[in-house]
Amino acid sequence: MMKGVFSLYKKAYGGLSSGTWWLSLVMLVNRMGTMVIPFMTIYLTQKFGVSIAMAGFVMTVFGLGAITGALIGGKLVDSIGYFYVQLVALIGGGVMFIILGQMRSYTSICIATFFLAMLNESFRPANTVAIAHYSKEINRTRSYSLNRLSINVGWAIGGALGGFLASFNYHLLFWVDGISNLLAACLLYLTLAPARNLATEKIKKEKNVIADSAYKDRTYIAFIILTFVFAFCFFQMFTTIPVFFREKFRLSVFFIGILMALNGIIISVFEMITIFTLEGKRPSLHFISSGMLLVAVSFLLLNLPPFDFSAVAIMAMIFITFGEIFSMPFMNAWWIGRAQPGNRGQYAALYTVAWASAQAIGPFAGSLIAEYFNFKILWYILAAVCTLLAFFYRRLHKVETLVAS
Repeated sequence: MMKGVFSLYKKAYGGLSSGTWWLSLVMLVNRMGTMVIPFMTIYLTQKFGVSIAMAGFVMTVFGLGAITGALIGGKLVDSIGYFYVQLVALIGGGVMFIILGQMRSYTSICIATFFLAMLNESFRPANTVAIAHYSKEINRTRSYSLNRLSINVGWAIGGALGGFLASFNYHLLFWVDGISNLLAACLLYLTLAPARNLATEKIKKEKNVIADSAYKDRTYIAFIILTFVFAFCFFQMFTTIPVFFREKFRLSVFFIGILMALNGIIISVFEMITIFTLEGKRPSLHFISSGMLLVAVSFLLLNLPPFDFSAVAIMAMIFITFGEIFSMPFMNAWWIGRAQPGNRGQYAALYTVAWASAQAIGPFAGSLIAEYFNFKILWYILAAVCTLLAFFYRRLHKVETLVAS
């Protein structure tokens, strides 16, 4: 039995390019320092004494900066290439994390948060396009999963360490996050710079290639709208859910960090073999729809009678994580399959904007519902929305099939 399990993991990780592995290592180093965003709402409410709504507004500012960065990053990818966009984004983001940690007024925190997000999120379109380049169509979904694996292993380490550090001094989080960005920039340069890596050197935009605009792809625009709504729900995991765990479940900051780490651990153990087993068996939109239903269940669990707060929190985290596993890798694979080499930056930018827009609106809207109604109403609303999304993603597949035929 153990031999079969080992063989399954070996096949799941086999056949991926060296460029894909280097990108994943860069992401791992970067995300091992991911500590600020998960604890930002708690940091603001506990250390600065602001309301949940005001803390949510800071995350909205982060989202606005992220939208700006995504559009700029996507434009630059199609003009100067993904490597330089990634490098500048990592260096700039690292510096801004450290600067943000020095801010002491609410206004200055909002301003620094905007520029941090703008630099940080310009990285995403470039990184997504880079994965598409270094991978082949047959293993593209797994390549994205490997990148996500790195994100979540780093998230597991960063979340646990972040909870530990936050229990002593929140300002340490900003320094660790900034330094990890700078180390990731160094690693990216040493391994994938055009002068050091032949695969990267071959990437040159053909000026005479005319690619269709992503903005005219109606099916893709519908997908982006659905993805925005899902991201609106999903981002509650990093904003209102930690506050809910702290204020209503009375869980310690350290335990909340462990819960964040649990998300990364589950993804690290199960995502690659799950994608290897499922890839190609059914259309990507089918798996995305299934993921929506699992996320819906996770929100419903938060309204269970409080027989054991810790157990409910763990169960909710498990369901939302498997919903993430079933949806996000296939989202990336689906949209990259519609893009062309000359317009991948546009497609990547729109996809990033969907997530960034949700990050701008979701935390603030969720915190307002929680503050002026209650958390229970919020969880029921999010569960209902995710259930509807499951239906609409299935419907989108039917529309896509009709258009193709």
